[in-house]
Amino acid sequence: MRLELLDYGAIVRCLDVPDRHGRLLDVVLGYDDLASYELDRCYIGAAIGRYANRIRGGTFILDGRRYHLSTNDGLHHLHGGERGFGKVVWRARPFEDAETVGVVLEHTSQNGDEGYPGHLAVQITYALSTSNVFSVDYRATADHPTPVNLTQHAYFNLSGEGTGDVLDHELTIHADSFTEIDSGLLPTGTLAPVEGTPLDFRRAERIGARIRDSHEQLRIAQGYDHNFVLAHARRALSPAARIFEPASGLALEVFTTEPGMQFYSGNFLEAILPGKHGHRYERRAGFALETQHFPDSPNHPEFPSTILRPGDELRSRTEFRFSAQ
Repeated sequence: MRLELLDYGAIVRCLDVPDRHGRLLDVVLGYDDLASYELDRCYIGAAIGRYANRIRGGTFILDGRRYHLSTNDGLHHLHGGERGFGKVVWRARPFEDAETVGVVLEHTSQNGDEGYPGHLAVQITYALSTSNVFSVDYRATADHPTPVNLTQHAYFNLSGEGTGDVLDHELTIHADSFTEIDSGLLPTGTLAPVEGTPLDFRRAERIGARIRDSHEQLRIAQGYDHNFVLAHARRALSPAARIFEPASGLALEVFTTEPGMQFYSGNFLEAILPGKHGHRYERRAGFALETQHFPDSPNHPEFPSTILRPGDELRSRTEFRFSAQ
């Protein structure tokens, strides 16, 4: 495998993986120049923070005080705001040992950044192992209580970027429920069962098989854009999803310590900017598997907490395990 990164946005730009014939396929969407990443509004390949996903109204109450964040998704706050972690330059340090090669990236988000309280020191480690595992490790500390939810927003296409849509990919998600959304794509607070709905991926199913179903949740999101409640004990590195692409024979298994995973089927990807090699990324040209805590958790005390307090350390790991069949 081969991984190419940018220190701008801690962006995953290329990820070359050998298919069943040993040919290297670049399986992530991206751009050929920095200017396109600066203009991009789809978070292609970017590290996401301080808070992945949405916060209702761009506001929350923490320890009796109300905070107001930037609102960059209508009335709501999305993926860290106008200038989230995907739009800053990270300090980068490469490393290599017997089993892995990678890069440690660091960034300090200042007090008041996009409205968040406290200074937040973040470290992300991207690594490739000799067993074809792409791992992402997150660490963070803060000097003031603050919500933190970090993820990676690579768009995958296991037949190769720029080859068309991902509707024939076969998806399994290890989740019995999802966080139901309202018309603003924000959680209602209900953990809805997947059983009997087109969001049931407990057995492998083509992404496109039910994506045009009349179910209200798909109608709202114009496809899949939902946080799945993963069926494992929090903090244990456990399976979250598996994707298989029949033409290339590539399989991707996702393992994470996070309690949730946002499956996004690229419903709003449009060919505003040309991608790598001049490819036009149309709707559903890639999918994202964003391991995370739940959306809008600061406004839902019943959800797993995302509040990081001084003296504590956020630690999280996600592995993307590739194989060819």
